[in-house]
Amino acid sequence: MASTETEHRAPFSLDSYYVSEKLGFVLQDPLETLPPFYQPWMYIALRVPEFVNSHELRSHINQMPLLSTQFLQSHRELRLAHLVLSMITMGYVWQEGENNTVKMLPRNLAVPYWEVSQRLGLPPILTHADAVLANWRKKDPEGPFNMENLELLVRLPGGDSVKGFFLVTLLVELAAVPAIRSIPTVINGVRSGDTVAVAKALGNISQSIQDMNDALKLMHVYVDPSVFYGIMRIYLSGWKDNPCMPQGLVYEGVQTEPIECSGGSAAQSSLLHCFDELLGVQHEENCCEFLTRMRNYMPPAHRKLIHDISLQPSLRGFVQQQANEDLNKAFDVCVSALLALRSYHINVVSRFITVPAARARQLRNNSQESEGEMVSRAPTSLEERGTGGSGIMTFLKTVRDKTKDVLLPDTANDNCH
Repeated sequence: MASTETEHRAPFSLDSYYVSEKLGFVLQDPLETLPPFYQPWMYIALRVPEFVNSHELRSHINQMPLLSTQFLQSHRELRLAHLVLSMITMGYVWQEGENNTVKMLPRNLAVPYWEVSQRLGLPPILTHADAVLANWRKKDPEGPFNMENLELLVRLPGGDSVKGFFLVTLLVELAAVPAIRSIPTVINGVRSGDTVAVAKALGNISQSIQDMNDALKLMHVYVDPSVFYGIMRIYLSGWKDNPCMPQGLVYEGVQTEPIECSGGSAAQSSLLHCFDELLGVQHEENCCEFLTRMRNYMPPAHRKLIHDISLQPSLRGFVQQQANEDLNKAFDVCVSALLALRSYHINVVSRFITVPAARARQLRNNSQESEGEMVSRAPTSLEERGTGGSGIMTFLKTVRDKTKDVLLPDTANDNCH
């Protein structure tokens, strides 16, 4: 948060940012189907894995009618349309893997996709806001939010691991809801000098971040690393900073110049951006540039929330100024929880990317017959990169280390011994 002077103004609230009291950034009650006019889109979207497998997806899409987007009225209709067109697009581009990509998205897909993207303020590519936040339904509407009661609306190739990957990520988002709800309490407490309220709210945020960590552990239960690395990962890849598509992608009927879009990334979730701005985490220039770019892949209202948190009086400055033992401890416990989450995320990425990448290289170098090895089917150009285009391990470790820097001086010194 910025160190501006406190002014007399309305209390900070989440009301104007499309954040749900119950679900946080997750879209409430996503629609499961589009109006009948858009059935050609739904028909293909529900069969992307099947049509990719039979190498028929591109021909089905090429025969699709060009549909006007004027009959999409509500926000939820637009979000489902964006999700559906995103899944179709990822399948179209990557149907044949990294060796037979396309240079142009056909007009009948590109034009409506662009129009829906413009109306939502999202880029024309699959984002976290699509695949995770707007891609779920409960089997039993009255039942709990757990893996047994959740289902995806649309899928990419990769079977149960795709379901596991997106739904575990959804559960991480849901675990963060108490933390998001506590952010206004922290901001308003700092403005009014209420150390007790701030310390209590930071305690809620710490617990919520620990719950996110616990939810993330389910990734090891529900996602097979070799399926993630060998099959799924390419369908989450974009056409920016990707050697497979160095020119980007032309959206026919939109513009003649190629457009570059980054692939899916955990950095497209608004959660850690909010925590970083609240706690005052300052990232290195190259990391900061990537993280800032990822904000363009979020719904505009969520992006604005992150920005507005950054404009508030400095929480860390307030904590240091108050010199209150309970408040100091609550702040450091919160930073430590975020640090632990980032460290655990590095562990997950190592298991799902670094280790399979080493295995794939070993198979290639030994020229082994590796038809049975799923990791050998992965694109070589992405070996050390995240699907968002970052050099992944260096990036994650740098981001984690900058989180350490906001620990209060005594705690930071203790951590050095």
